[in-house]
Parts: sequence; C-alpha cells; structure tokens
Amino acid sequence: MMSYLNLPLLHVFHLVAERGSFQAAASELGLPRSSVSKKIRQLEEFVGQPLLQRSTRQLQLTDVGRNLLTGTGELATVLANLHGLVDDMQATPRGKVKISASILMGQVFLVPLLGRLRRIYPEIELELSLEDKTVDLLAEKVDIAIRIGQLPDSSLIARKIGEKRWGWFASPQYLAERGTPESPQDLARHHCLVFGSHSFWPFESSDGRTEILEVTPAIKTDNSRALVDIACAGLGIIMIDPQFIVRECNAGLLAPLLTDWRHPEHSPVNLVCVGERTRAAQAVWQFLLNEFPSLAGEKG
Repeated sequence: MMSYLNLPLLHVFHLVAERGSFQAAASELGLPRSSVSKKIRQLEEFVGQPLLQRSTRQLQLTDVGRNLLTGTGELATVLANLHGLVDDMQATPRGKVKISASILMGQVFLVPLLGRLRRIYPEIELELSLEDKTVDLLAEKVDIAIRIGQLPDSSLIARKIGEKRWGWFASPQYLAERGTPESPQDLARHHCLVFGSHSFWPFESSDGRTEILEVTPAIKTDNSRALVDIACAGLGIIMIDPQFIVRECNAGLLAPLLTDWRHPEHSPVNLVCVGERTRAAQAVWQFLLNEFPSLAGEKG
C-alpha cells in the first residue's frame, strides 16, 4: 500500500512520466534536476523495482512504472489540484473572515474602512457581526474581534489600538426644555438614559475628588445605537465615549455637559483573535492594525 509519506514522490513520478524528462519536471516544480532524480530513486526503493529505464536521450517506463502510473492516475490529479490550490491560496488571500465588534464601534470605526479593505483584498469575504455583548470567539467562529476593557482570557492574542473614555451629553433641544446641569448632583432632576446595567456614573473633579452617583434611568436599552438616537431625539442625558458621537456633535445634535468634571476611568481597546490566523485573517488583522490611528506604534 502506498504510504501517505510517499505521496509527494508519486506526484514527482507522474510529472517525470508525463513530461518525458527529469529536467522538464524539475523546471515545473522549481527544483534542481538532481532533486527530482533523487525523489524518483526514493520511490523506486520503496516499490523495490525500477520504474524508469534511463538513457541519454529519453526515459521509458518499465512495466512496473506503467502499472503504477495507471493505477494512481486519479490520485495524481488530486495531488496536482492540491498543489495548485495551495499555490493559489499562498499568492492571494481569499476566504471568509468574520469580524466582531460592538454596534457603535463597528459603525463608527469599521464600516468606513470596508470599502478600502475590499479594494485591496477583493477575494476576501467579510462577515461583520455587530452586537453589544461579549461573544465567545471560538463558539461563534470569529476570526477577529474588537474588545473593550481588560482581557481575562490569556489565550487571546491582543494588540492595543486605542482607549475608551466617557463623557456626558444631551441634545440642545433637551437642554432648552430641562435646563443644563451644573454638577453631578443636578442629575437627580434630569432624565438619564442608561446603557444596560451601567446606572452608576462616576465623576472626578478638577481637584481629584471622585464621587459615584446611581442615576435612575428614564430609559434603559441594551443597544448603543438606540441609546444615541434616543439622546438625539431630546429624551435625556447619556454617558458615552465621545469618539462614538463625533458626527452627532459636529451636526449639533448632541452637546457636552459637566465639562468641569471628567470620568475617572479609561479602558484599553484591543484587536483580538484566537491562536493561528488564516492568510486571509492575517491580511485583515494587519490592515486593521495599520488603519487605527491610535495604535501607538504596536504592530503584530
């Protein structure tokens, strides 16, 4: 029985037989002629009989060689197709790459990059999964994710691409109707819009004094995009990363509040993946690292 260890030798044998010379097969394989000759000798040693009759002018198959060539024809085709497939995959990144991020992170930072990414790698099929929850990369078959905060799972490969901060914002319409809070304590008289369970809002004054207030949600949602839209509609005050609402602030839909205070915390934003990456995933990984402007010089 032909051992799987001899399959590469069988592929070389088929090329030599079909091309009619060691040199022609060597040129096609990109190997020295001596290497091709050595591989044929190794296959003959395994079979225990000569497969080719060599002369200065031509090669002839022995009966054993002819039988081997005929009996392994379909296998040789598979090997040839496999070599072509591997070469093709190595030359051009292709295949599916799944990227996971929170809704606002994806809309604000990833979506604007997709056009250029597709132009550079047209053979890569992108799947963008935007959810405001932490997903299991292995279970969800995610190739690359953007995660906010410290990563408890040490098996993840991570590169820092930025930092998440927070501020407080409301629409001019809301402030005209309800007034502008001058201190954190004033929020007790205002409508606060809360994302998920984040109803504890911390504040740090200019002299370093920190206090944490539990706000009563007027509206609570687990969708970050909806939270911004509700605030833009004039329904209350939100605590959010200013990077996510640059467009709304520039358009006059939202305005900053409590600017004499700041949020005392900030969290790293990481590009993460699990283990080895396919060639396509590696291409997307490197593209995203290069495109995020706050990468701070760390590549990987």
